Amino acid sequence: MKHSSIDQATYRHGDWGPAYLVQGPTSDIGALVLRPGDAMDNHLHEHCDESFVVLEGECTLWVDCAERRTMRVGDVYRCEPGEMHYLVNESDAPFRLVFVKSPASPGDTVVLPWQPGEPAPRHA
Repeated sequence: MKHSSIDQATYRHGDWGPAYLVQGPTSDIGALVLRPGDAMDNHLHEHCDESFVVLEGECTLWVDCAERRTMRVGDVYRCEPGEMHYLVNESDAPFRLVFVKSPASPGDTVVLPWQPGEPAPRHA
């Protein structure tokens, strides 16, 4: 058994960004915090899906640079392998979620720089 706590997460950018809580071998579980105005890079995963459970706040999720969704507390979303996803906190309050990547696939993230209003990037 593995154990972790969101309260002890080490976020990539200090007080925001993603943080892995439990990793491998069959899944990776983590948390994401976005402060007002923060964004998580547009990216995809080649071999794993990524699911999100919203814990706090509101955030905009863009899927494949075309589909815009508002994520709210209690919502659950899953992006399939190959689906680009970009998250941006356009609200004036913090946003938090838990993510699950399955199967665990270290090195599986492909960042494809993009922001709303730009043409969708292509993945080779």
